[in-house]
Amino acid sequence: VTNIISPMMSYFVLIIAFMQRYEPKAGMGTIISVMLPYSIAFGIAWSILFSIWLAMGWPFGPGAPLEYVAGG
Repeated sequence: VTNIISPMMSYFVLIIAFMQRYEPKAGMGTIISVMLPYSIAFGIAWSILFSIWLAMGWPFGPGAPLEYVAGG
């Protein structure tokens, strides 16, 4: 959800270079401040989707039930 605002992202420098083409004073803080609202919105949306998924009792994937049953 927050990959775009992480300085550890592999394309972060490339994004800064493209952004500086249109805004020469752009830097790390500019990218973070522009993308933070999107990261928050995506985080909220995915949390709601995950909550609905759990409430419906749907499995996470093929052969992946919601509860863990210990073998024995």
